[in-house]
Amino acid sequence: MSKNTATAGDQVDRGLPRIAFILVLGTFMATVDATIVSVAIHTLADEFGASVSEIQWVSTAYLLAVVTAVPASGWLADRFGGRRVWLAAVAVFLLGSALCALAWSAASLIVFRVVQGLGGGLLPPTGQALLARIAGPARTGRVISIVAVVPMLSPVLGPLVGGALLGAVSWQWLFLVNLPIGVVAVLLARRYVPAVPPSSKQTAFDVRGAALLSPGLAVLVLGLTEVAAGRALPAALGVSAGLAMLAGFIVHGLRTRRTPLLDPRLFTRPPLGAAALALVVLGASVFGTTFLLPLYFQTGQGLSAFQAGLLLAPQGIGAVAGSVLVNRTIDAVAPRTLVVTGIALILVGTVPFTQLDHGLPDIAMASALAVRGFGMAMIGAPVMNIVYSRVEPQHLPRASGALNLLNTVGGSVGTATLAVVLQDQLASQHRDVAEAYANTFWWVVALGLLAAAGATRLPRARAPKSP
Repeated sequence: MSKNTATAGDQVDRGLPRIAFILVLGTFMATVDATIVSVAIHTLADEFGASVSEIQWVSTAYLLAVVTAVPASGWLADRFGGRRVWLAAVAVFLLGSALCALAWSAASLIVFRVVQGLGGGLLPPTGQALLARIAGPARTGRVISIVAVVPMLSPVLGPLVGGALLGAVSWQWLFLVNLPIGVVAVLLARRYVPAVPPSSKQTAFDVRGAALLSPGLAVLVLGLTEVAAGRALPAALGVSAGLAMLAGFIVHGLRTRRTPLLDPRLFTRPPLGAAALALVVLGASVFGTTFLLPLYFQTGQGLSAFQAGLLLAPQGIGAVAGSVLVNRTIDAVAPRTLVVTGIALILVGTVPFTQLDHGLPDIAMASALAVRGFGMAMIGAPVMNIVYSRVEPQHLPRASGALNLLNTVGGSVGTATLAVVLQDQLASQHRDVAEAYANTFWWVVALGLLAAAGATRLPRARAPKSP
């Protein structure tokens, strides 16, 4: 290795933590904002004179906008460059945040949340792909192990931050808090994040694919939320239409001679197929549990939203501790070993919640959540490292978009499925609240076993090193 090459590598190593921190700010804003409003539903309903079912669209609209935006992230980064798209996404997200704070009705707030979600949906995949491109395969594992912990912390931090803000200031600050963070992120990114040139192979935007994939996902998620709400006809129409549009997209993606918005063939290339399954199930498990536990703490134990969020803190602490371990071992330990161990820890941490009807002590809950958090940190980063270190640089934006899309859809589908199971359990005769939740957690265990089956197909060998 020449002296100049070594010097350039040293400069990259010294600058990577700073670049990772800057790009993580965008992911932090987008993912926390997905859950920060959950504790303010009743406050917003009172403020705008709307019903809880109407104001729930403040959360649903954001999620649908995110699902709509993620598939386009790869093409946008290829066409305009990763840093430029990331900066534009922050700007759109901040615009949506400011408009949300100025909302005068429930309808206006819902519309402005769509604007916010379109920007927020682009931030995680664009930031991860940009960071992986700057780091290179040899350094990807270490930086991704830091970045990957943020989406795991957001379901824990969102309710905590939201509850703290509502206890001190007005509801507008749920959105205004993003402005200083976003402005700092933009200023730092313009100064320290290097520009990555657009792809040399310019492709036309896949209009037909976009018309099938993004709306299909949005309609499917919408249909699943209707299933959870117990509305049979809208649910059946939404799920059927969504699945039909997604099937149409797969057929289009396989037949088109142009570059599709998201290439279905990506998932046939090892190890992306197994990695995709692991991330889908991880998203379902993480967001599903984060949905179930606060609801149980509030309905079953009579706690406030802030107290319920506070009880989830051990999971965040476990995730941080796990990310430290993964950061030190990700380049030395086989990825399958880390992922399978992480899934096993999640299962160990989930089983105690199947005994909620037997009076599970608080210390047992806290310990189980810490173990779950530790296990979650051992899955996301190694899976992303497997993919990012084996995908050609020009394919990173689209691979990142695919992984983030699957994680988001997994969380949405998992939450909706568990909501349906919980509703059925609560409706059963002679079944108390704790027993209903305990039985529902067996489904979370089943998701973990499904993820373990997929993880056995991950590579045994460590990620390849580049010079």
